[in-house]
Amino acid sequence: MIELEKLSDIFKVRKLKEDDIDSIYDLCSKNTYYYQFCPPFVTKDSIENDMYALPPKKKMNDKYYIGFYYENELIAIMDLIIDYPRKGTCYIGLFMVDIDKQNSGLGSKIINGLFAYLYNKGFQSVELGYVEQNVQAKSFWLKQGFEIIGSQQQELFNVICMKKVLKGSGKNK
Repeated sequence: MIELEKLSDIFKVRKLKEDDIDSIYDLCSKNTYYYQFCPPFVTKDSIENDMYALPPKKKMNDKYYIGFYYENELIAIMDLIIDYPRKGTCYIGLFMVDIDKQNSGLGSKIINGLFAYLYNKGFQSVELGYVEQNVQAKSFWLKQGFEIIGSQQQELFNVICMKKVLKGSGKNK
């Protein structure tokens, strides 16, 4: 179980609920660049569906659809699945920082806090995928220390698969 309040020393982190759909939509809908490569464009219905979408053999208690808040403002969202695709690995299904806060270092601070927490909880790695043409995503994830481990052709685009092995001075088992 992830203790959300321990994911960041800077931001308030909490699980997002259906009551938050309007603020999630406001954050996502401003990021038109992302949806150029990962259609269709966000809707309130698609957000609600994402809140409950699970990979095969996973349960809702493995999923953390979370928001990062700074001074009561939603500044980033993340969809995190623990022990997926294998035990000891966490999967980031979505990570989006408010377009007005991008290129400020906030995304890196969030991700570094996540890495430290997961490492201390005994997780060995984090995986994710990005749409091949999204050079902004590629650049961000490479900067965070991810390495390309393969690709998967989807119906509309090619997804580049990435992995980050967690290292540090925590209590990793």
